[in-house]
Amino acid sequence: MYYELATLTLPFGTAAQAASQAQAFSTEPAAQGLLLACWFTDIGVLNQLIVMRGFRTLQALRDERERTHKHPNPFGCAALYQRLEQHSYQGFDWMAPVQPSDVSGIHGPVYEIRTYGIKPGGVEATVDLWRQAVPARSRLSPCVVAMLALDGPLRFTNIWAYNNLQARSQIRAEAVAQGLWPPKGGPAQLTTEMTSTIALPLTGSPLN
Repeated sequence: MYYELATLTLPFGTAAQAASQAQAFSTEPAAQGLLLACWFTDIGVLNQLIVMRGFRTLQALRDERERTHKHPNPFGCAALYQRLEQHSYQGFDWMAPVQPSDVSGIHGPVYEIRTYGIKPGGVEATVDLWRQAVPARSRLSPCVVAMLALDGPLRFTNIWAYNNLQARSQIRAEAVAQGLWPPKGGPAQLTTEMTSTIALPLTGSPLN
């Protein structure tokens, strides 16, 4: 499964409008892929709308990227957003495709989006170590997806769902205390380039 994370940096107070327009753009007849989430950042870089879409093939992702680039009103928000970034990913091959909450049963409403740099030669080890460790860790809180970047620096992004911020802190501490996380040997494959964003779903987000 392939994914796109599109980040729209917005003027203050326009998140609801932008989300509605981005959702319409992503589900119109000409659109390819499946709209999975519309999140607004709460902790991290603020005033950002994050739109996640899933694609069965890399070609479908590329075709939709071309449609977006050529469209006179990308995401329905060309007159609104101050900056647009689009990043392409491939899900770890052992992970099930991301589905909306009503299909997957995964709910936030707090989602943490974490991105880690990977050392040269560390991709296969990272994917394998996560395959071994994620099932036990996901029993505490679900891993929505782990996915390798297809463009830019060598890195991967993982997204986790929590009931609230307090639950996030408690579960992360419990996972470490039980020896479930991080994956044993996993940090050795990573660089120190790491970011974390807490984002909340907006009205109409399929992952809610």
